[in-house]
Amino acid sequence: MQTYDAIVIGSGISGGWAAKELCEQGLKTLVLERGRDVKHIKDYPTAMKHPWEFKHGGKMPKAFTDANPITSKAWLFDESSAHFFIEDQDHPYVQEKPFDWIRGYQVGGKSLTWGRASQRWSDNEFKSPAQHGYGIEWPIGYADIASWYAHVERFVGVCGAKDGVESMPDGEYLPPFPFNCVEEFMYKTLVEHFPDRKMIQGRWAHLSEPQEIHLQQGRGKCQCRNLCVRGCPFGGYFSSVASTLPWAEKTGNLTIRPFSVVHSILYHEKTGKASGVRVIDTNSKETLEFEAKIIFVNASALNTNLILLNSTSRRFPNGLGNDNGLLGKYICFQNYRPATFGTIDGFEDVYVTGRNPTGPIIPNYKNFKKKDADFDGGYMTFAGAFRTPRRVVADDAPQLGADFKHQLSEAGDWNVYMYMQGETVPKESNRVYLSPDKVDQWGIPQLVTDVAYDENDEKMIADFHRETKVMLEKTGCKNIQLIDSKQNPGLDIHEMGGVRMGKDPQTSLLNAHNQLHYCKNVFVTDGACMTSTGTQSPSILYMALTARAATYAVDQLKNGLL
Repeated sequence: MQTYDAIVIGSGISGGWAAKELCEQGLKTLVLERGRDVKHIKDYPTAMKHPWEFKHGGKMPKAFTDANPITSKAWLFDESSAHFFIEDQDHPYVQEKPFDWIRGYQVGGKSLTWGRASQRWSDNEFKSPAQHGYGIEWPIGYADIASWYAHVERFVGVCGAKDGVESMPDGEYLPPFPFNCVEEFMYKTLVEHFPDRKMIQGRWAHLSEPQEIHLQQGRGKCQCRNLCVRGCPFGGYFSSVASTLPWAEKTGNLTIRPFSVVHSILYHEKTGKASGVRVIDTNSKETLEFEAKIIFVNASALNTNLILLNSTSRRFPNGLGNDNGLLGKYICFQNYRPATFGTIDGFEDVYVTGRNPTGPIIPNYKNFKKKDADFDGGYMTFAGAFRTPRRVVADDAPQLGADFKHQLSEAGDWNVYMYMQGETVPKESNRVYLSPDKVDQWGIPQLVTDVAYDENDEKMIADFHRETKVMLEKTGCKNIQLIDSKQNPGLDIHEMGGVRMGKDPQTSLLNAHNQLHYCKNVFVTDGACMTSTGTQSPSILYMALTARAATYAVDQLKNGLL
């Protein structure tokens, strides 16, 4: 069967949601995934392994890291999770400026390895870029997406509390994971000294108390192992492999085709619509074409840009929908460079139970509603406390004997951390484009990344360090360290933009329903659609945008408008 009602390109967080919504509403849907198939539980080979069962103690061999300098930098990439990341040679690209593009090519995509933080955007994040002059106006606001957030949260299962913080609106939450003793102390101290700042319990896509809808998905309670990046056989955290794709499959309307690299979207000159998708089968090397009435592009932000740029025709010689020449421009990301650490005395008679997979959050308190800093945008802060596994033994102490063993059996000091998730300014100069002379193994032009930090980012980092230093001092921390990782853009794995939403077709590619302005049956709802980055973790917004757009697309199709 080569013809479907809908095609979804990508099977990750947003692609899984597109499949679920389209299939539930009766559309025969083809999901195209360039990587291998992954089945829940069956394809989590390291999920139940003990540390001593890994050949290299969890580390990757030097030969591998030397051959894969990009992938090896990824958050939580190691011997236990390497099967969910590509090797650098699997999909080469050109770095005009240093950019670490982290990818996971398999059914489920990066939903298997994501950080799982799931905060709602505030209305300020939709309005601030245009209001303060560092971006264009979003075509939607919080009121347009709030009910879709709720729709997604109930199905996904997000833990958290009703905290009443305006810069991070409350949602439909399962019970939160509690603070540990030092975090409880931090919470009380910060409230006392900083009335505008409230440290809240993490809002994470974890089943602290599964509801009936989650049990129907075959998912169970989070076991607090914090080994999520290996794949969770309990279904305790949300992934498309554990949740949306099996749900879509139950409708009988879903076809998943792995090993399918999308070359381009086909455009029909007479109808003025996309007619289908051209695919290269990575096993047979055969070129195939699939037809559909609706196409959702959810290949992850930069791959979505690549596909659209490569989708040329007489009508669109510079990429599908690219009349204004802005496709691939205004790429942005979130700034994770700065962190602040300290130690805190006391609490030595207390430890923790299990491994909390979530972490406390201090919602944004900078440039909220009004400009009060020397930089544009805001930032939120991940914060928390942990106890080192064992006491540090002095270098000159004997390294054997009963005393040495007893010291190693005692937990070490408490440490406090804060790190930033900062908004970056969308700029036309931050862009991706197709290489004119380099292609990948499938004959598709390689993507060129031309993305960098700017002065605004540096000012934000300096502000974060000033503020967090004071906060840690107020909580009684010692040995305070201000860290700047200097990591390249991309290592945040929150790249966005290039196919941004907007009200004006002259300054944007997508409308308020995530449709291409000039090719109405193509929808983009992954990170590429973002007009700005906001301060919150973006994945749950992608899910909400996808559910909203899919429902709109089905309605338009049924009414003969697509």
